[in-house]
Amino acid sequence: MNLKHLVRPCVCSIKPYVPGKPIEELKRELKLKNVYKMASNENALGPSLKAVSALKKSLRDIHFYPDGNCFYLKKALAKKYNLNNDNIIVGNGSDELIVLSLRAFINKGDEVIIADPTFLVYKLAATIEEAKIITVPLKAFRYDLPAMKAKINSRTKMIFIANPDNPTGSYVTQSEVESFFKGLPEHVIVFFDEAYYEYQETKDYPDTMKYIGHKNIIISRSFSKAYGLGGMRVGWAAANKEMISYLNQVREPFNVNRLAQAAAVAALEDKKHILKSRQMVRCGKRYFYNEFKKIRLFFVPSAANFVLVNVGMNSTVVYQKLLQQGIIVRDMTDWGLKNFIRVTIGKPKENKLFISHLKKIIGKHK
Repeated sequence: MNLKHLVRPCVCSIKPYVPGKPIEELKRELKLKNVYKMASNENALGPSLKAVSALKKSLRDIHFYPDGNCFYLKKALAKKYNLNNDNIIVGNGSDELIVLSLRAFINKGDEVIIADPTFLVYKLAATIEEAKIITVPLKAFRYDLPAMKAKINSRTKMIFIANPDNPTGSYVTQSEVESFFKGLPEHVIVFFDEAYYEYQETKDYPDTMKYIGHKNIIISRSFSKAYGLGGMRVGWAAANKEMISYLNQVREPFNVNRLAQAAAVAALEDKKHILKSRQMVRCGKRYFYNEFKKIRLFFVPSAANFVLVNVGMNSTVVYQKLLQQGIIVRDMTDWGLKNFIRVTIGKPKENKLFISHLKKIIGKHK
């Protein structure tokens, strides 16, 4: 049966997002006992024990629907970031917030500006809304905000800025953002995706929250990265009250489950876990940088919990050989980055194992 004539043309034109290979799948395929996933930028330390405890307490109530308004999670976020509850929307991961923003504001033919390459979901979700996608190449592996601004016209509706960026780990600065906003047309919505916000430790990182109230801005953040709750799928976004109300109008009811809400509230309270996670990533990046320099591999300094590195040979071959050793990384070929892989910072043992096998693979190639 051929159903292609029934499907929307935009659906046929998209290439689905391919997640990192699951640990369980690789264990089954290669009959491996130990597998280390360093592909999806998860927190190698796992979740906060406070979040796990909150999950266990919530299990007895899973026969009840969750709070569709996420009141207590919004309250905790509002207190932490000096916002009002009506400045916040909570989503099933920050991916849903991207989808909701496009669903609420994009009409067929509206233009959406994104970088190339960047997080793949922007293009995928904008294509489904039948937007015209304008891509702007990265400049030295960084967002080129002046070039993106130059692409704005009367049909431009939304601009996505991942900060720090995925897959490069680079970031745009406070001064660059201030220049970008000067003279920006009022009909343009700027979506800042700050999924890796908790990992950045730079002095010139922009305070995007200060623009809420006098700019058309949406700022999304995630509990999937530093908070270690990727399996719970919970993210949130901040914007002005009116913009949040429109996002809520297109949001599915009960979009964030009861367990996710409880875990996220508890995770916010565990400051020590975040500090420990940042310390692990800081040390892991320093180790990777030193090792990459020793074997003369180009890498992009990262403000996130991963590093993009040019392995100097076919990255798909490197990816496959690492899989044979039980190490999952991200091959960046499909992202248009030839010979690059992206590797998540793991625990010291995992980092050393990755470097050891990478050196052997590259050494044999040479």
